[in-house]
Amino acid sequence: MDTKTVLAIDPGSSKCGLALVRRETSASLTLVWNRVCPTDAVSEAISGLREEHPISLVIVGSGTASRPLVDTIRKDHPGMGILIVDEKDTTLQARERYWEYHPRRGWRRLLPASVQLPPVPYDDFAALILAERVLAQ
Repeated sequence: MDTKTVLAIDPGSSKCGLALVRRETSASLTLVWNRVCPTDAVSEAISGLREEHPISLVIVGSGTASRPLVDTIRKDHPGMGILIVDEKDTTLQARERYWEYHPRRGWRRLLPASVQLPPVPYDDFAALILAERVLAQ
């Protein structure tokens, strides 16, 4: 199995989560880059990432805001492979994943992670979940 780099996007009407994920030959997954950005800046972010990374596929969550985003990507990046993936339960899983990458400190350690919301948008971790769903297959 060769190294494969994908960009996963959790689409939203005002903001999107982006996660650049690499699958190594050993099948291990590495989060290379992640960010939450305004929806209208996604195409520009893709352009910047493509200059530095060989993105083989763009994975887009199937939410309500996915269609306009997919249309924009197809227009601005012709020939880019796009895969639309069911994003069921990604928000809940992303919340848990956020706490794995940003361990709770102070009073947050006293409450279960399941009842806490991260202090910042975590759509990029929902995108990470989408990438994992595809690359794990």
